Amino acid sequence: MAATRVIFLAGLGRSGTTLIERVLGQVPGVCAAGELVHLWQRAVLDNERCGCGRPFDHCPFWTEVGARAFGEWPRSLAEGILSLRARVDRSRHLGHLILPRAAHPRGGELAEYLRAYRSLYSAIAAVSGAQVIVDSSKHPSLAFCLRHAPGLDVRVVHVVRDSRGVAYSWTKETTRPESPGGESLMTRYSPMRSALLWNSQNASLAVLGRLGMPRLVLRYEDFVSQPQKSLRRIADFANLDIAVSDLDFLESDHVELAATHTVAGNPMRFQTGRIALCRDDAWREQLPRRQRHIISAMTAPLLSAYGYPIGLPA
Repeated sequence: MAATRVIFLAGLGRSGTTLIERVLGQVPGVCAAGELVHLWQRAVLDNERCGCGRPFDHCPFWTEVGARAFGEWPRSLAEGILSLRARVDRSRHLGHLILPRAAHPRGGELAEYLRAYRSLYSAIAAVSGAQVIVDSSKHPSLAFCLRHAPGLDVRVVHVVRDSRGVAYSWTKETTRPESPGGESLMTRYSPMRSALLWNSQNASLAVLGRLGMPRLVLRYEDFVSQPQKSLRRIADFANLDIAVSDLDFLESDHVELAATHTVAGNPMRFQTGRIALCRDDAWREQLPRRQRHIISAMTAPLLSAYGYPIGLPA
């Protein structure tokens, strides 16, 4: 049997991965599934809303996926996967995940964890009829786990955004409309904390590429300024044929989005219709000058490596 093909969108949150996933999800043959690392808690246990607007347990798509993959969505399954995740899929475990699978000290638990993801991806492909599944989980540790998974063809699209834009975005107060009552807030980080995470996440993904995992670096700023060119880069990387007519939904300055069955992610996953494509550079005016300089200094080596200017006008 052919390996299930997965595009894994990786990088630090607030880097534009949800937008990129939504655009990818409009391409024929592609199924955007959301941040599947959060499926077990937010969907199965908390019954938050799917991108289609229905509660998870009332979404026909996910009901069929669960039936195919696991027979159903029992709480015990989700609790078991979360327990395994704590033991094998964390940033502190990257040292073990760099090792060959046979040398991993928790190899049996890692294998069990990966069987669940293999079953999940396979069921999503079967139910959607898609050639490629998009998982926007972002976490490098899950990508490191998946490199050990037999039966999966995982290709990492490493999404990068200017560290100062990411830092500013993490300071904003954003509600999570899918949560009960729609009143809970997304996590917030201080600019210094997000700078540290930006460094560590991007450096980890560079190591993943050196270990042989297929990896494509894509800047958020390039995606929104040249969306069709960027989409074709991803398609070529994922060995996905795209006809000219397949991109009728995408223009240079906007995209037409239909609803998709995403289980977690930025609130824009619920938006449909015409969405403008433009760079969000509010940080240039809204992020205090002192914080901009500190973040620039903290992230300077990788900023330069990704082609971002380190110095900015006052």
